[in-house]
Amino acid sequence: MRGDPSVLHVDLDAFFAAVEQRDKPSLRGKPVVVGGVGVRGVVSTASYEARKYGVRSAMSTAEARSRCPHAAYLGPRFEVYRQSSRAVMAEMRALSPLVEPLSLDEAFIDLTASGLSGLTVDDVEAIAQDLKDAIRKVSGGLTASVGAGTSKLIAKIASDLDKPDGVVVVPAGTEAEFLAPMQVTVIPGVGPATAQRLSMAGVRTVADLQQLDEDELIRQVGSAHGSSLHRLAVAADDRPVVSDRETKSVSVEDTFETDIIDRSLLVAIADRMSLRVAERLQKAQLSGRTVTVKTRMHDFTTHTRSSTLAGPTDDSRVIARVARRLLEESEVGGGIRLLGVGVSSLADWIQDDLFTEDEHAEAPVEIVELPARPRDQLGFHPGQDIAHPDYGQGWVWGSGRGRVTVRFETADTPPGPVRTFAIDDPALTKVRIIGADADDEPETDQNVSNE
Repeated sequence: MRGDPSVLHVDLDAFFAAVEQRDKPSLRGKPVVVGGVGVRGVVSTASYEARKYGVRSAMSTAEARSRCPHAAYLGPRFEVYRQSSRAVMAEMRALSPLVEPLSLDEAFIDLTASGLSGLTVDDVEAIAQDLKDAIRKVSGGLTASVGAGTSKLIAKIASDLDKPDGVVVVPAGTEAEFLAPMQVTVIPGVGPATAQRLSMAGVRTVADLQQLDEDELIRQVGSAHGSSLHRLAVAADDRPVVSDRETKSVSVEDTFETDIIDRSLLVAIADRMSLRVAERLQKAQLSGRTVTVKTRMHDFTTHTRSSTLAGPTDDSRVIARVARRLLEESEVGGGIRLLGVGVSSLADWIQDDLFTEDEHAEAPVEIVELPARPRDQLGFHPGQDIAHPDYGQGWVWGSGRGRVTVRFETADTPPGPVRTFAIDDPALTKVRIIGADADDEPETDQNVSNE
């Protein structure tokens, strides 16, 4: 264990929604929900104003609308989020060369990599505040919450305790005491099923967990899980901060507006996903041995099927062939609402002889054109950046019935006027963010994953 709280966990507050409020002055201080805006959409991020009404990440957009009908419901702008994330991560790396990003909006920082040692709580609080100020400056006003401790476990838990815009530093030597009053679900790996097992044994808080010896925990939850919980309950976490974390998988998934029961259509969609996955693997100069097909049924039950090849591949024909076979083995009765294709067990080399020459000579997978989605037919979605030669830059307020409504404002202007146009008005231009990669567009339109 470290002797000082030199591990930081930095978490940008309500990141996607905060970026939208930054760039859209009329939404500041008001409820904002970012995610899928269709009838099968899922909330990615809710602003703190929306959270007061019970809106949460991973909630269906339909439920969110019922709880907070007056919120602004916006589609994600990933290219803008990536741009802001890069600026924030640069500030973290200026503080320490050892930064481990977990996602666009959070990362661990190891202060010892900067040569700092013997840090007091006051020292770390000052460092965290300086970092927060730098983040606010380079991001145009975004706030971050920072937790600090002697391990990644403690730092991550601490960053959640004073949101938004807080700093919590846990002094070295107080970790077990810090965790004791918390619910046992705060420990990584304790989900609903494990929590229920522990509850039946009278374990509801981390303090209860700390009272059990390792053998008893193993009897309750199994050997591997029990040993891990025994260590983490007393904050025995020696995982290092690792920069440039390896990509563990490459995947594409989509949620559909209506449940699909047509197996041939599902195969066509899986083929397109396989092609997209292969393109991403090739761009990253990676290959993978395990192909996985994920299906979520009409009743929200989720199933995954995987197949491991003799060696890694980035060939779309191989990935699609395996995905088709896995899909054929999947039940589609009642309809599928989500389908995904992924490749894992990644490597930086390719196994060229997975199949015989005859099999490689097969015709390429035929990519069937699918029906256009409602969003594609409309051409616009809420939150999208728009420009007009007379009114300047703005964003889509809403669209439908052959019209699109735009509010003309930017991060640097006061709340702007609202104007409505014909959806095919040639004066309206969709704005592409400078510096964004054309391949950054999310594959999923109707549903975005939890931030």
